[in-house]
Amino acid sequence: MHLSEGVLHLPVLAGAGLVAAAGVAIGVRQLDTSRLSLAALFGAAFFVAGTIHVPIGVSSVHLILNGLAGLFLGWAVFPAFLIALALQVLFFSFGGFAVLGVNLCNISIPALLVYYLFRNSMHPGLSRGRLIYLGIMAGMLGTLGTVCLTSLALVLDSGKSYIDLVWLLFIGHLPIFVTDSLISVGILLALAKMRPASLAVNQTGQHSYG
Repeated sequence: MHLSEGVLHLPVLAGAGLVAAAGVAIGVRQLDTSRLSLAALFGAAFFVAGTIHVPIGVSSVHLILNGLAGLFLGWAVFPAFLIALALQVLFFSFGGFAVLGVNLCNISIPALLVYYLFRNSMHPGLSRGRLIYLGIMAGMLGTLGTVCLTSLALVLDSGKSYIDLVWLLFIGHLPIFVTDSLISVGILLALAKMRPASLAVNQTGQHSYG
């Protein structure tokens, strides 16, 4: 989801900008050549998914797929999503450069949470049931985390002024919880069948393509 420019004040923008800059710096250092194609793929998927959106007040509802991206990219979600968000601002005026740091944090931090929760569960040879579980958790937690962080930014900035909008964001994203989860499950099942080595994620987030 994208928060619009002119909604948040400087303290929240500056704080989120610092966190986003740190995340991008760490992500760039961890983005080795073996994951460049994956970073480009997930960045492109987010860019395309975000173009189909429904505005809700100062934000919007659209597919995110950040949980799935987090499973494979770890910290590299920050630079991958930064490029996608910047291109959306340039081409479609979604969000804005002033709120780029906030939007990046809202999307990337939940993805990072999914990575740390499930990175040790990702390996070739997983059962179908386990893959379905991972896909559902990635979709649900990624979406829930983004909604919660977006709501937190609004509440921290303006107190109770956006309470009604916060409820609208949660209600509006109910279909996204389901859709993101289904897509994540489908992609994991397809990868397990066609390219099982891509599920090998070790402690540092590297991928083995053997």
